[in-house]
Amino acid sequence: CIRDSEYAEEGTAAHELCELTARYFLGEVSEMDFENRRDELAKGPYYNAEMQECANDYARFVAEKTKAAQESCEDAFTELEVRVDFSKYVKDGFGTGDCVIIADGTLHIVDYKHGRGVLVEADDNPQMKLYALGALELFDCIYDIDTVSMTIYQPRRSNVSTFTIPKQELCEWADKVLTPTAELAFNGSGEYHCGEWCQFCKAKADCRERAKANICLLYTSPSPR
Repeated sequence: CIRDSEYAEEGTAAHELCELTARYFLGEVSEMDFENRRDELAKGPYYNAEMQECANDYARFVAEKTKAAQESCEDAFTELEVRVDFSKYVKDGFGTGDCVIIADGTLHIVDYKHGRGVLVEADDNPQMKLYALGALELFDCIYDIDTVSMTIYQPRRSNVSTFTIPKQELCEWADKVLTPTAELAFNGSGEYHCGEWCQFCKAKADCRERAKANICLLYTSPSPR
């Protein structure tokens, strides 16, 4: 049985390799530096040919999107592993954007998912919208952004999912839905809802709402014949 921590460690290793490979594809590191650092990462327990292939595909995707942005805006640029702060909407809220591509008119944020078990869609994805809000806090004052594009890149599921939303609509969601809900949650007065997202929760073993849902499922499931 593979522990959750092992999946997390594998994901961390994959993200490190993806960042390194993307920087090489973007010309930010030399071939020698890339090979030396990759050889160091390859000594870890999770590195394999599939992980490198996924990193190559991700880096190629980032490079293609960067090139397209630069063709439409000569000042366009790409930042990898960007710390995004969305505490304006969620108290103490922050995260790391795997890739942010900025050009006049559009901000494009890309999130790499190495897992193969759960298909992750970008459509109205709360995590992606949070990261996009954090990226807007960083770059909206520099670039005239009116559209936000969010992509989940999940190569082991052959999944490249993109969701695009007007900046104004995203900000309205943040003000009217996100902030009030986050305040309730922070104060411990929000409602608990059990769903497929519970598998990622560290408190799932002690959650009363999840236990109730499992009991209901037990009594409503058809009896075996």
